[in-house]
Amino acid sequence: GLAMLTLAGTVVLYLVIPKGFLPQQDTGAIVGTTEAAENISVPAMGALQRRAAAIVEADPAVSGVASLVGAGAVNPSPNVGRLSITLKPRRQRESAPIVVDRLERKLAAIAGLTVYLQPVQDIQIGARISRTQYQYTLMDTDAVELTEWLPRLMARMRQAPELRDVTSDQQPNGWATEIVVDRDAATRLGVTMQSIEDVLYDAFGQRQISTIFAQSNQYRVILEATAAWTSDPTSLLRLRVPGTVASIGANGTAASVSTTVATTNTVAQVPLTAVAHIERRVAPLVITHQSQFPSATISFNVREGAALGDAVTAVQQAEQDIGQPPTITGIYGGDAAEFQSSLAAEPWLILAAVVVIYIVLGVLYESFIHPVTIISTLPSAGIGALLALMLTGADLSIVALVGIVLLMGIVKKNGILVVDFALEAERERGLSPEEAAVEACVLRFRPIMMTTAAALLGALPLVIERGTGSELRWPLGVTIVGGLLLSQAITLYTTPSIYVAFERLRRGRRMAVLAPAE
Repeated sequence: GLAMLTLAGTVVLYLVIPKGFLPQQDTGAIVGTTEAAENISVPAMGALQRRAAAIVEADPAVSGVASLVGAGAVNPSPNVGRLSITLKPRRQRESAPIVVDRLERKLAAIAGLTVYLQPVQDIQIGARISRTQYQYTLMDTDAVELTEWLPRLMARMRQAPELRDVTSDQQPNGWATEIVVDRDAATRLGVTMQSIEDVLYDAFGQRQISTIFAQSNQYRVILEATAAWTSDPTSLLRLRVPGTVASIGANGTAASVSTTVATTNTVAQVPLTAVAHIERRVAPLVITHQSQFPSATISFNVREGAALGDAVTAVQQAEQDIGQPPTITGIYGGDAAEFQSSLAAEPWLILAAVVVIYIVLGVLYESFIHPVTIISTLPSAGIGALLALMLTGADLSIVALVGIVLLMGIVKKNGILVVDFALEAERERGLSPEEAAVEACVLRFRPIMMTTAAALLGALPLVIERGTGSELRWPLGVTIVGGLLLSQAITLYTTPSIYVAFERLRRGRRMAVLAPAE
């Protein structure tokens, strides 16, 4: 009865325990993403970034900070910045989550700047750069529909108690200056589109116009406008483009184009406003695609005390609450995507381990029944590991699952020690199942306790150590210690009981088969 109870308890606890992917580590480093209004200028963004860096550097737990502003490989747009924060040694400060909360409260005082902080992890999956730890990407064939439903989903996700720091990579409210060329007027004045593009690049880009050759080096001469010119949109009104116009005849009137006498085409500088008009409109700073479809990525963090599995459920519930159309599909990226695949594979992984154990033991003992006797020790280890995780507030992560699989190999040796000795006593000395089981338990008690104590004490440093990055190894120790403690207390009684029950069942079936022959 106790063995069946542990089996049922293991199944129930597996279903209800919070499930995660990887434990949150304190590696002594924090990465921060700063975000300002879409229409902010680079100098203004730099000023806000310097204020944020000064506040972070003044914190007593911070030893150094590096700041980066400007669009590039790290920052997708000019209104986004990056902070790389190095913390002091662990013994001189609080834990990283406490430091992050304190810094976020201080940085919230900077008007016009939003800061997202997250501790750097040793194991990072996915190359997508986001403001927070987990990503959920929405895709749709209709970009307008995607833009319409994205804010609704984000608003609903912000109401979920399991989620925090919900944000998106979509920035649709940036300013764009569009030059609309009047091609008819350009044709009349002899202005080509190539000349317009060349003038714009000369005015606002960088062009190499010459090379200075020295004795040992050569230097490229780059022509560019001053910062005052490139930062002012009204500079477009002062641009001139080359064009060809008809010359003036001797009688003071414009010569006809069809007249070949006294008519020549001369190059003139035509104002840009004569062939184009300038419009200023709202436009997105970044346009993203996934699998060639318009996409938008929502990133979020998990609140303290909640697991990643709870957050995934909250996202699914938010989509159902707003009635999101089926044309919009969502996929997780990075850690969240790997969590979903690992969550689906966990039961199959445990089943595969049990099957392999059964096959190996069946070949070893030449029996179909007694491998089940040994496998019956595994539920007690599973329920002990899951109870230990729940009591310590940890979730069932990949590291904890590795500990459970490792625990399966350690715990089944209790059954092996008893069953192996009992079978030998029955076969060699003709003892009854009850006598063989009792003798095996008495003689194998010491080696069972010694091997269990050795494994338990070997895993104990993983539980008590609190150094930098120890959070990744801590669930491994918790599962091993908790599983060994409970399984040791249970299997000393359940293993011989199940052995005797199976032996009676085997002998009863054998007698039933032999009875008709007699």
